Amino acid sequence: MFTGLIQSLGTIQLQGNDNLRITCAGNTADQILQDLAIGDSVAVDGVCLTVVEILPVGFVATASPETLRRTTLEQRHSEDAWVNLETAVRVGSKLGGHFVTGHVDGIGCVQAVEQTANSWEIGFTAPESVARYIVPKGSIAVNGVSLTVADCDSAGTWFKVAVIPHTFAQTNLYHLKTGSWVNLEGDILGKYIEKLVRSGSSGMTATPDEITPGFLIEHGYF
Repeated sequence: MFTGLIQSLGTIQLQGNDNLRITCAGNTADQILQDLAIGDSVAVDGVCLTVVEILPVGFVATASPETLRRTTLEQRHSEDAWVNLETAVRVGSKLGGHFVTGHVDGIGCVQAVEQTANSWEIGFTAPESVARYIVPKGSIAVNGVSLTVADCDSAGTWFKVAVIPHTFAQTNLYHLKTGSWVNLEGDILGKYIEKLVRSGSSGMTATPDEITPGFLIEHGYF
């Protein structure tokens, strides 16, 4: 489990068919490596990977062909691009973002990046596998970064976030441009609500059109 608060940037080098060599950025490497152990989980651009080897300035993690196919990790390797890194949250640690599992729901595409007076506004398109969990003011993980949905269309297939200067400068969101591909993970709370609604657990049944704020309040979600 992760929080979506990035600790370091790194680069990826593909070794063989399923091993990724991640090199941490020099000035922030200690935040990742200080107590990292073999078997630990690290979110790499929002993808949960298991550490199999510790290196002086990084680590090696295993990624299955399925993981590479469903995420942007292989693309990041080929582009020699920066990836966001976060170690798993410890029990009792501060939770400043939101619960991020590291299980990517789909790949989105950047539509616009615009600087405003006090933030950067970034627009994305999202596949249906993610879109159904996107709601105004809800949480979304973009390349592992915990963000709040500032605006979206009714289907959730387009959404916009406002990124504060600190987050923009300290993550690879800084390098996004129109046409960039990103890993997206919807809020896990929305997935559980969807499961309960669809299965009718605890007498809670509704079609997607019937899931209103009043319906959720009635069933204890506010």
